[in-house]
Amino acid sequence: MKYISTRGAAPVLNFEEAMLTGLARDGGLYVPEEIPALLPAEIAQLEGLGYEEIAFRVMYPFVGGTFSVDEFRGCIERAYTSFGHAARAPLVQLDQGHFLLELFHGPTLAFKDFAMQLIGQMFQTALGRANERVTIVGATSGDTGSAAIEAFRGLDNVDVFILYPHGRVSEVQRRQMTTPSENNVHALAIDGDFDDCQARLKDMFNDFDFRDGVRLAGVNSINWGRVLAQIVYYFSSAVSLGAPHRGVSFSVPTGNFGDIFAGYIAKRMGLPIERLVVATNQNDILDRCLKGQGYRKGETRPSISPSMDIQVSSNFERALFDAYDRDGNAVSQLMDELKSGGFDVSQGAMQVLQSHFSSGRASEEETSATIGATLRASAELVCPHTAVGIKVADEQREAGTPMITLATAHPAKFPDAVEAATGIRPPLPPRMADLYDKPERVTRLPNDLGALTQHIRDNIRT
Repeated sequence: MKYISTRGAAPVLNFEEAMLTGLARDGGLYVPEEIPALLPAEIAQLEGLGYEEIAFRVMYPFVGGTFSVDEFRGCIERAYTSFGHAARAPLVQLDQGHFLLELFHGPTLAFKDFAMQLIGQMFQTALGRANERVTIVGATSGDTGSAAIEAFRGLDNVDVFILYPHGRVSEVQRRQMTTPSENNVHALAIDGDFDDCQARLKDMFNDFDFRDGVRLAGVNSINWGRVLAQIVYYFSSAVSLGAPHRGVSFSVPTGNFGDIFAGYIAKRMGLPIERLVVATNQNDILDRCLKGQGYRKGETRPSISPSMDIQVSSNFERALFDAYDRDGNAVSQLMDELKSGGFDVSQGAMQVLQSHFSSGRASEEETSATIGATLRASAELVCPHTAVGIKVADEQREAGTPMITLATAHPAKFPDAVEAATGIRPPLPPRMADLYDKPERVTRLPNDLGALTQHIRDNIRT
């Protein structure tokens, strides 16, 4: 299995190389040269299997021999041992034909754990056998950073620096990043919003002297390994509801487009997905684009669903690459136009996108109302991101096709928003009850590339 860049001018890599590289040297994102397909009979055989076995069968075709069968099975087994639910990603019924896919039973209570725990194991395996080190730098709107720190804390071969927007994440999200005491992990509070953090991260990858000097690696959703791990729960949940013998739909609360792009890959692999619904909050650039209004950046407005407060959705580039018939030059031109504010999607490419994705948005008031309504109707307490997905799912559900809404985070990660909507303050699970008592360790830095790269150089272990 080979991996190519969405901009067509970077070296072709194998899976391990693409995983360790992160962002391609031409600024693009790596994608598989071909999408392996599963036959309906192979999908049907997933029924009744444990999550780890489904994960192995779905993901191993993408690995292409860079990990042995035993190595990859070992990575999967170790990745999910710390999850707090035996099913890993259980389904809960909300209503007739509407189901919630609980993705918050990992160590940091968010869906990012599914990918990050696995990437941590794959990095450790690959770096350990080669006796090499890397420096991981990530940007987060809340959940990616804590999941990365949890996955890599204490590892000998990795230094981790996570950029997050100062004052724009929840207290639980912040403390999950700032309370680990291991000296290989660093939380950096940046003066700016998430898009600033993401832009500085891409600047670092495009500074080849710095990139090569610290052996920079990325674990944001720009990393193909992140997308790969998220494909699995589309299969596990759909098979539980009758796939491949019946179609299913998914509503995905998303800001950076990575989670729903994993659903698109599952569909390309042969999973009978009827609708992939992009659910956005008031920062609705994806909803506007998919409704034909162009892809144009606006001001990022802080919300009660902060992990979705994003204007530049990095993984959307992967979808555009396919929509433009894998024309790297066309994608490069669009990304150049984005630097000036935005671009229009061609009619043909828009038809391709709309054949796979529909979209909707939820205002702040609608999000709060949905948290309360879901508790009253289904006795389920949900986080504000999940509420966005539920609200949009209810608008787009179709009779006869099960709708699965992705519950992307535990409500206790956003206690203020949940309490305001319901009067109930959700407690942290017992294993995390001391989070508020631990000392924090954080460095606040300006939104300046030079200051960031210097700080990283000064704090890498030698």
